[in-house]
Amino acid sequence: MILLAAAVRAELGFWHPRDDVATLITGIGPVEAACALAAALAAKRYALVVNAGLGGAFDGAAAVGDGIVVAGDALELDLETSAPLALPPESELIDRASSDAALVTALRAKGFAALRGITVARVTASSATARRLACERGAQVESMEGFAVLRAAARAGVRAIELRGISNRCGDRGASGWNFAAGIEGLRQIVTALFELPGLDGQAI
Repeated sequence: MILLAAAVRAELGFWHPRDDVATLITGIGPVEAACALAAALAAKRYALVVNAGLGGAFDGAAAVGDGIVVAGDALELDLETSAPLALPPESELIDRASSDAALVTALRAKGFAALRGITVARVTASSATARRLACERGAQVESMEGFAVLRAAARAGVRAIELRGISNRCGDRGASGWNFAAGIEGLRQIVTALFELPGLDGQAI
């Protein structure tokens, strides 16, 4: 069984139910996404988690309406310092998670871009913040749930992949080009391509 997770129901408006796919609406933001995924994965064993939703692209990374796969996602940590954190012994600060490499490769072979994501708990609405995230963190696409879903799946030992339809450009809201319908169409295309991969049902990829 595959778990298809989105933040809001409207993001899966194109989806036609399948017996081998369960859907989950997590709610918006990294906390809601992590809690919902953890609960779902504790209640039932899944072979694959697919996080599908809209995202914003940083300048030059993708166009509004594109469907992309997020190869790796980082959690934004506003530490206000460049100095290393003085963590207690044997502690680890995890701020990166990855999509399943074999599935990313398969989607790239079908012509979809594989980009670097960043998960935030707010909407980037200024050019200065967009430049900072792109330059300092290497971000190419922004979401509010990606890292949380990938990390929850990793903690449960379940393969996962993050897919995004680009609905806007990150930065100044007046120049964002926000287009919900175009983002959903891009998302539909890449979700469809994923589920058309040979062997996906049996998780042979």
